[in-house]
Amino acid sequence: MFFKEVVGQQGVVADLLKEVNSQKIAHGKLFVGSPGFGTLAMALAYTRYVLCDNPGESDACGNCSSCAQMSDLQHPDVHFVYPVVQSIARTSEGFLNEWREQVKRTPYFTLFDWTRCMDEKERNPIIGVEESREIIKKINLKSFQGGYKVVMVFGAEQMNLECSNKLLKALEEPPAKTLFILLSENQQEILPTIQSRTQTWIFTKIQPVEIADFLEKKGADRHTADGLSAFSDGDLASALNLLVNGEFTETYRDLFIQLMRCCFKKDVNAMLSWADDISTLTKERQKLFVLYALHMLRQCNVLNYLGQEHVRLTKEELAFSEKFAPYITGNNLRQFIATMDNAYYGLERNASAKMLFTEMSFQVMRYIHRS
Repeated sequence: MFFKEVVGQQGVVADLLKEVNSQKIAHGKLFVGSPGFGTLAMALAYTRYVLCDNPGESDACGNCSSCAQMSDLQHPDVHFVYPVVQSIARTSEGFLNEWREQVKRTPYFTLFDWTRCMDEKERNPIIGVEESREIIKKINLKSFQGGYKVVMVFGAEQMNLECSNKLLKALEEPPAKTLFILLSENQQEILPTIQSRTQTWIFTKIQPVEIADFLEKKGADRHTADGLSAFSDGDLASALNLLVNGEFTETYRDLFIQLMRCCFKKDVNAMLSWADDISTLTKERQKLFVLYALHMLRQCNVLNYLGQEHVRLTKEELAFSEKFAPYITGNNLRQFIATMDNAYYGLERNASAKMLFTEMSFQVMRYIHRS
């Protein structure tokens, strides 16, 4: 990964370049933001630049041995740390091949994507205390190439308490030329003592046009690229997932249309059947459906007030929305959004999916007739 390949985040790129060129590199960095905002992509590009033998003004050379090793994710002075399913392996070393394959496919992926890559049962991964011991061993070894040793921690919020506490001293007083780069979706889940020992960099959403341009280069037509970029809400990992897993996008669309139709007809049996169907999806898929529903509701509102030229929908979504949008008005939009927000909140806290979606369907039935 090079800086020029990072989508968006040009302000962060400029600040990181300025830091390296001033030769005042902070030994601990905390990149905060969704993986889809480019935290891992930036960490890889930054590491390449720091380790490059002949760096230019704005990017690594791409020709030296260090750059070749980074391209293959085989640099001996770069240590990758990531959450793992403890019943399969205790440390990252047990999944190094899978990690390299995943990153080479794209550095824009979520913890859920990584979990699916690692474990077909999709069990919750963590970064345990055994990992912290391995990190301390590695940073105390001499650098192979005489430069920096880099420890890159993906999903740093998944470090358990024992692991976090064990790394505190290493983060406070690391060996010379040791660089920690912690990547986290949720800064609040990182211990304050760790945050105080790192320099925080906040990543913001990627602009829709930048995501759409990227998807178009990946083979999507412009109409689809615009629709997916709008749904992704500035998150490139989400947009890529929708592009690659088109069948899931169709599933969300069909579930949304089914919900709205049976609620409009006040068909209680169909509503209960719909709740049964969506309950069979994994929790992450259920959360994605709720986000999709919010996206469709927003786009219907835009369609009502600004017209078709301002919406970002696929052709199939637009065909449904043109008929459905009149039922989304100022009389019910806020209630719809509150219902979806509450559903997402409940899913994150392991509420019963069947009960949650049954309640949602009855609320939607009430609100859809308030238009």
